[in-house]
Amino acid sequence: MADLSQIVKAYDVRGVYPDQLDDRLAELFGAAFVEVTGAEAIVIGHDMRPSSPGLASSFARGAVSRGADATIIGLCSTDQLYYASGDMDLPGAMFTASHNPAQYNGIKMCRAGAAPVGQDTGLAEIRALAEGWLADGAPASATKPGHLRQRDTLTDYAGYLLSLVDVSAIRPLKVVVDAGNGMGGHTVPTVFAELPLDVVPMYFELDGTFPNHEANPLDPKNIVDLQARVLAEGADLGLAFDGDADRCFVVDERGHGVSPSAITALVAARELAKHPGGTIIHNLITSWSVPEVVREHGGTPVRTRVGHSFIKQEMAARGAVFGGEHSAHYYFRDFWNADTGMLAALHVLAALGGQRAPLSELVASYDRYAGSGEINSTVDDQTARTAAVRAAFASRDGVTFDELDGLTVTAADWWFNLRASNTEPLLRLNVEARDEATMERVRDEALALIRA
Repeated sequence: MADLSQIVKAYDVRGVYPDQLDDRLAELFGAAFVEVTGAEAIVIGHDMRPSSPGLASSFARGAVSRGADATIIGLCSTDQLYYASGDMDLPGAMFTASHNPAQYNGIKMCRAGAAPVGQDTGLAEIRALAEGWLADGAPASATKPGHLRQRDTLTDYAGYLLSLVDVSAIRPLKVVVDAGNGMGGHTVPTVFAELPLDVVPMYFELDGTFPNHEANPLDPKNIVDLQARVLAEGADLGLAFDGDADRCFVVDERGHGVSPSAITALVAARELAKHPGGTIIHNLITSWSVPEVVREHGGTPVRTRVGHSFIKQEMAARGAVFGGEHSAHYYFRDFWNADTGMLAALHVLAALGGQRAPLSELVASYDRYAGSGEINSTVDDQTARTAAVRAAFASRDGVTFDELDGLTVTAADWWFNLRASNTEPLLRLNVEARDEATMERVRDEALALIRA
């Protein structure tokens, strides 16, 4: 019997196909999803992985067997699925393993209006039902099964995004887009079609085997091609999307990656211009720049844990207008509090195209500190290594600690956060300081303790 503890994660289902996640299991997840949400109708989409269409069909079959109607929107980005869930006001399921290698697949689920489904909001119950049915046999079919429908939402999704950003003043821009053979190759041509952009496409062919590089732009090795192409083309900027195109990473005209914290600050300033005095959510590993910029523009910054379910919960609870994570996830109240890299990209294009300065100058005021980026260390005992780090810094004058998410250590000129991975024997370190030398000193000291 499949071990669901290995594939049901904090926020989604993720595993190797077909060894851990197969069509039979997808069918049971579909039935369980309908039971837990009480849905009379759902919407289902999938990415370009070879296993995705079959898994999505199996999930739909399970849902229909429990009496729910299922609308299949087919190939889509994850934020396109969120659009469909919000626009139709239906629970949704997206088949994707995001940036994971080709042999993986998974399910991202949401309630009506794109509200997240995580361990505390239904995923644990879905797992329990599926486990029970695996052990005791499938549930009996509903007296009246649901119906299957097909619908294409790409044009409507593009139109909705473009209604949220004033793109009327964008000057002609040359932009290189690396879709990583993922769903950006599906969405970008339609969303950008009417904009004054000279788009240079890279790896737009939908190919779930990822023949060119992993579809994870946060790993520096995966944007090397984009950086070189931006320089070769003399482009104004580059955009890189991950496999399911819900995250977007930005490269400036010099071929330098722009910190997602700087993008968070830039978009926050633009959203606050539309919604004066609004609340902005940021996770605790974003730069000091983010809350500073939010306050400077009259907004209220709120710091939260890492992870989309936490961000979305805070967005809803506080009526926040925007939220950003250092992983290049960007959340918008006008998009059902869901994350959409494409809408963030449109904001960057509108900001850059609405003035004459190059992108590097535009973002300089939002990128004020020296950051290490996330550094992973494999350890035998996450708790013991974290305790050792805390003990080593406890005697320092002026140092404070908090444990909102892992361990955050803060001094006057620097801070760092150390978090344990939920799925691997890793500790993740993020360091920031007022200058590069201080950042490197603190980074090296913390790593020495972590890896001792």
